[in-house]
Amino acid sequence: TPGGKKQALLLRDFLSSYPVDSIVASEYLRARKSVEPLAAARRLTVRVDARLNERILSPTPIDNWREMVRDSFRDHQLRAPGGESADDVLRRAWPALHDLLGSDGRMPVAATHGNLMSLILNSIDGSFGYDGWASLSNPDIYRLTVQGHNAFSFERLWS
Repeated sequence: TPGGKKQALLLRDFLSSYPVDSIVASEYLRARKSVEPLAAARRLTVRVDARLNERILSPTPIDNWREMVRDSFRDHQLRAPGGESADDVLRRAWPALHDLLGSDGRMPVAATHGNLMSLILNSIDGSFGYDGWASLSNPDIYRLTVQGHNAFSFERLWS
C-alpha cells in the first residue's frame, strides 16, 4: 500500500546510521517489501526464511483471537485447533535467529511479524507479554544483543 511503502522508506532512513550488513525476512510479501528499500540502499539481497513467518493462530478466523494471543503469553502450549502454540513458534523462530546471529554479519536485520517477535521478546524477558504485543507499531524495531551462550537482551529502537 502507499502507507506501507512510506513506512519502508522511514525504516530505511532510520537504519541508515546502523552498520546493517545482512537482511533476512519472512516469506510474507509485507515483510520482504518492508526491507527492500534498505536492501537496495545497502546493495544487499534479502534472504527469505520461512521460519520467520507469522504465527498461524488458526487456519480459520476465530472470534476470540485477541484473547488467544493474550492467553498464549501465559500458556505457551495453548493453541487453537490447527494453529500454532507459542512453543511451536519459538521452536522454529529461535533457530532462524541463531543462524542469523551466528553468521559473519556485524549487524543483521530480521524482518518478521508482531506476534512472532513478541513471543521471542517474551522468551527473553517474561515481562514482555500481551501489553508489549499490543503496543507494537508498524514498523517497529528491537535490537537483540547477545549476552552469552543463549543469553540475550533487547531494547526498543523505534519510538
